[in-house]
Amino acid sequence: SDTMTAFSSVTHICRDVNYGWLIRYLHANGASMFFICLFLHVGRGLYYGSYMYLETWNIGVLLLFAVMATAFMGYVLPWGQMSFWGATVITNLLSAIPYIGSDLVEWIWGGFSVDKATLTRFFAFHFILPFIIAALAGVHLLFLHETGSNNPSGLSSDADKIPFHPYYTIKDILGVLLLILVLTSLVLFSPDLLGDPDNYTPANPLNTP
Repeated sequence: SDTMTAFSSVTHICRDVNYGWLIRYLHANGASMFFICLFLHVGRGLYYGSYMYLETWNIGVLLLFAVMATAFMGYVLPWGQMSFWGATVITNLLSAIPYIGSDLVEWIWGGFSVDKATLTRFFAFHFILPFIIAALAGVHLLFLHETGSNNPSGLSSDADKIPFHPYYTIKDILGVLLLILVLTSLVLFSPDLLGDPDNYTPANPLNTP
């Protein structure tokens, strides 16, 4: 990863690679859809009182932080204006920490501003974190399996249990099909709806967006 080629590499993917534009927009908007699913999942957990399952819940919190970090670092990689300034603003929040704040920010940047060192480490972390997330999701399920799930009444749901197939499989396939429909509509009709036009301008430290 290099600040000189990062922006043009995205242009290359979108213009010269077969269906590169599709892959790029599925990747970006797929992440947004994933977050919507996560927010619904957290909301459902709050409604069901799942925070009572401490291990499951705390690993879920860790997972949410890890996914947010992954998305943030992925957004920096195209090296557009919003990538650069987003990275600058968010990392600068650490400077609010007393005494060590400024040193911490420079340590994360790998210098005195968001630059090549920052891009390189963000690329590495954006690649490695999803594997850590996958492993954590396994542990998340493992702890949930120890207790079983909950329901709003707080009563045992053993009496209401039905076979997973075909009932849950069909329900899940329907949900997945609806998600795919929304995602493909978003990607094919308005792929930049959730993006920022400023990110089509290469990063320039001399201009604030």
